[in-house]
Amino acid sequence: MPELSQLSTVVADRARLDEQELELIDRARHLGATWAQIAAALGLGSRQAAEQRRQRLAAARRSRRQERDLGYSARIAAIRGAVFDLQRWIDADRRWDARFGRAALVRRTAEAALDADPGSLYALASLLAVDLADVERGRLPAPVRAVASTLDDLLSTTH
Repeated sequence: MPELSQLSTVVADRARLDEQELELIDRARHLGATWAQIAAALGLGSRQAAEQRRQRLAAARRSRRQERDLGYSARIAAIRGAVFDLQRWIDADRRWDARFGRAALVRRTAEAALDADPGSLYALASLLAVDLADVERGRLPAPVRAVASTLDDLLSTTH
């Protein structure tokens, strides 16, 4: 039945569009757009509606990633979770790119790691751990230092 095939295509297209919308919202926020401006661009009635939409899109993304990780070891899921936590703190920090020399690179590496296959995820998380370890302790917010410590533990080969 071609309709069933087309329905599966719609589901894949919806996921792709949700990812694109989330990325655009995050980029707009990073560049200084207000939630009210984002709401207007999305045709939503309030800034709260725009924030809720972003939360729904982010939750759907997390769910897709968790489902994909089920076929791998628990360590892969934990590494992806730590990178997600790092990305969440980076997204919330409007001054992130000015915190240290490679901050923008760390942001882009974390973004790439979130969607990476397990081997690439491990390699990208390793780069993140090295870059964060090189930063003067006081230049990173405490939650980011905690995530960096978690990444170090998860990537350790002595466990």
